[in-house]
Amino acid sequence: MAPTYAIEHLLRAAGSAVIAGVDEVGRGAWAGPVTVCAVVTDLSEPPDGLTDSKLLSPARRVALAGEVAAWATAHACGDADTAEIDELGMTEALRRAARRALDALPVRPDVVILDGKHDYLGSPWPVRTEVKGDLTCVSVAAASVIAKVRRDAHMAALGHEEYGFADNAGYPSPAHQAALAEHGPTAHHRLSWSYLDDLPRWRHLKKHRNSLAGEGQLSLFG
Repeated sequence: MAPTYAIEHLLRAAGSAVIAGVDEVGRGAWAGPVTVCAVVTDLSEPPDGLTDSKLLSPARRVALAGEVAAWATAHACGDADTAEIDELGMTEALRRAARRALDALPVRPDVVILDGKHDYLGSPWPVRTEVKGDLTCVSVAAASVIAKVRRDAHMAALGHEEYGFADNAGYPSPAHQAALAEHGPTAHHRLSWSYLDDLPRWRHLKKHRNSLAGEGQLSLFG
């Protein structure tokens, strides 16, 4: 299933001249930042093979990210680091990362197409949420590819080879889980998350965020 411009055309017809597709990556990882990308296009034909980044091989994703960056009218990324995630919760971290991406665009969007069903962005941008937007909407698919490649490269550059960041990008793979159990979390791990509840040796490192600051995260360990 190839993404289309159906949503963009509807928004153009309603009077929005500049439309940004926005997607995030890293929400479910145990380590590393959450990254958000915003992409503006001129509604021209996208690079061949553009789709949700999760459906692409790593090599194809990297090649396509370069094509997308050259083709898009504008694109920018924003990050929220582990300290912000621990202190503020994921929803606020996503909001900050998205605002950083949108503020970095050389053009100001009239409306944002946000992947998913939850508007974590809010004002001052009008937002249209689109479930599976990274699969069905060209500008959101483009954002998903650039965001994924950017964050994967960042995680691979962190080192800590025993945790396998170059392969798992901070998500809970078996190698990552085994390294956590043996060595404990690094400075790049999210310490407010409940995987630490399942690690008796390292449980004392857990940070307890004020419940009013954001949502929790369900245990995924084991």
